[in-house]
Amino acid sequence: MLQLMNKIISLSGKYKWRIYVAFVFSFLKSMLLKAPVCLSFLALNRFIEGDMTSGYCVTLFAFMAASVILQVIFQNIADRLQSGAGYLMFADLRNSLGAHLRRMPMGYFTEGNIGKISSVLSTDMVFVEENCMMTIADLMSDVFAEIIMVLFMYYIHPILGVAATLIAIGILLVGRAMEKETIENSVIRQEQSENLTEAVLDFTEGMGIIKSYNLLGKESKELSRNFAKSCATNLDFEENHAPWQRRMGISYAIGTIFTLVIGYSFFQNHMIPLGYFIGVLLFIFDLYNPMRILYSQLARLTVMSSCVDRMKAVFEETELPDHGTIHLPKSTEYDGNEIEFHKVDFAYGKKQVLSQVDFVVPRNTMTALVGPSGGGKSTVASLITRFWDVKRGNVKVRGVDIRDISLAELMSQISMVFQRVYLFEDTVYNNISMGRPGATEAEVVEAAKKARCYDFIMNLPDGFQTVVGEGGSSLSGGEKQRISIARCILKDAPIVILDEATASVDVDNESYIQEAISELCRGKTLLVIAHRLNTIASADAILVVENGKIVQRGTHDELARQDGVYQNFVNARKSMKGWN
Repeated sequence: MLQLMNKIISLSGKYKWRIYVAFVFSFLKSMLLKAPVCLSFLALNRFIEGDMTSGYCVTLFAFMAASVILQVIFQNIADRLQSGAGYLMFADLRNSLGAHLRRMPMGYFTEGNIGKISSVLSTDMVFVEENCMMTIADLMSDVFAEIIMVLFMYYIHPILGVAATLIAIGILLVGRAMEKETIENSVIRQEQSENLTEAVLDFTEGMGIIKSYNLLGKESKELSRNFAKSCATNLDFEENHAPWQRRMGISYAIGTIFTLVIGYSFFQNHMIPLGYFIGVLLFIFDLYNPMRILYSQLARLTVMSSCVDRMKAVFEETELPDHGTIHLPKSTEYDGNEIEFHKVDFAYGKKQVLSQVDFVVPRNTMTALVGPSGGGKSTVASLITRFWDVKRGNVKVRGVDIRDISLAELMSQISMVFQRVYLFEDTVYNNISMGRPGATEAEVVEAAKKARCYDFIMNLPDGFQTVVGEGGSSLSGGEKQRISIARCILKDAPIVILDEATASVDVDNESYIQEAISELCRGKTLLVIAHRLNTIASADAILVVENGKIVQRGTHDELARQDGVYQNFVNARKSMKGWN
């Protein structure tokens, strides 16, 4: 229990003080919660001894009324401090997670980890946010209440206090055994929750393929299997937890009876007076109740603990180092090569992808990467942007190793246009303006015109204020591509990387996109990954990448005359319609 509290406090950051102050008011509330019973005990003793007076009754009533009023006030303060801290804390945690994921290498974002990230955000964080602070408040209140109750037994008689302490320790041991098993089951439950999230993501993302190949039944079975397994896992969790709840209830009952027997025995043997025995009767059913209530919440507490562990595991994933302090010289003031690869090796895990890659891209030139699929072309582009770090060798921009430059400064120098475009569920205007958040409206509109997307934007229901669906689902592929190019035009970075930007675009949109790309690349250093001859034939240099190595390099005319991969590539394309 206390471990969970430490986990939550360790996440609380700058809101930690609110939790500690709330603990103080929880303690005061716990003391006042038992005040009416204690005052009743004092009143009964006065009555039995014949010392009761009207003045004493008024005093007791005043104390009792004050305890109830203060209890409500302290509860309100504690709730406000803790609940507010919980929501503020998790707002910061979500922002921190976003910043952390932004600094992660792209290799982390495998399908398995996408399911984990989604599960942490949509399940774990939500569960802890909605339960943690109130649960901690109840936990501390129950702990304080139990301590107060046991101390009161010492007041009645020391031996009765020792007996109450030993019984409380016995119940605690049962609770610890219960906690250990429940934690193990909670981990299994949350892992299956992650598996289910991943299965749902796979099913929805692959819906087009599933339908087109009539795989609906097969894939539905896989999803149904995960639903069934999640149901079974949750039922197993409850079935394994129920016996421990019964054991806890039995321990509570035995402890209560045993304490009552000792109290009655002491009264019979004149070790405590009648008033004190009545005090035992007043407290007996509340004596161990805080512990029983505490452990009745164990299932929720252990699930919460598992959620916190999974959150921390994501935060503890290693980020790309971002300690660069060297500033790049301005592109207009630098006469050397814009990009340089020096004997670069790279591997995805144990799979070697690039080996001894060496090339330069002079400033304001166009370099094209061509070659068979899976040869390493996109990996080259990803290394320039530090989506991953090289294993050996180095990549330089304007003579500076990119690991010595801050990620923010590096990315400010690069614009990228991918084959697969992603737009956020936001307005068209905001999707374009994120290229340069401080841009004026006139600059955003001008970027849209240069990207050849102004006309179709103005035909949308709300023009630039039209909200596009998640991923840009309400727009065609060509329209999304032109908006992404407008974003890059607005960014106005000196280096432009095009990764199969026109590969999956229809003929009607291709001419617009080519015009937009021409606007984007004017006066820039350009690295192009493409399979279309009309895209790469005018390149200043063409690098042929095969099996992770540069096997040919030169201009189109030079390489077309050489036997090798590029000549085969040209001949294959010429045999197709036109130069495409």
